[in-house]
Amino acid sequence: MSRPESPRMRKVNELLKEVVAEAVADLKDPGIGFLTITGVNASPDLRNAFVYYSVLGSDEEIEATGEALTRAAPHIQSVVGRQVRMKYTPKLTFRVDPSIGEGIKIDRLLHELETGGEDSDAS
Repeated sequence: MSRPESPRMRKVNELLKEVVAEAVADLKDPGIGFLTITGVNASPDLRNAFVYYSVLGSDEEIEATGEALTRAAPHIQSVVGRQVRMKYTPKLTFRVDPSIGEGIKIDRLLHELETGGEDSDAS
């Protein structure tokens, strides 16, 4: 388990999230699907940052979006470097946010428990 975030790191992560989300919205890559940047987790030395995202769509669309983000990472890092005053511009690594899928799975299980495991067309 990771240690709790300091207020400073929370602010840095939120600022990075906003800048990355704006930069991603400006990308013209057709491989990028319906994308939401859900969070950023920068290392304490600010040299690396994991950018978490979710994509609505099929597994192929999710994979295509991941590949497009990997291709665009240097451009997005340069945007971050220009807009955020920091000693180092963090190296961005994009990861699919697992919490969205887990939430859907839990919701489906709760629904099954509620209906007694019966499949019904009415939701």
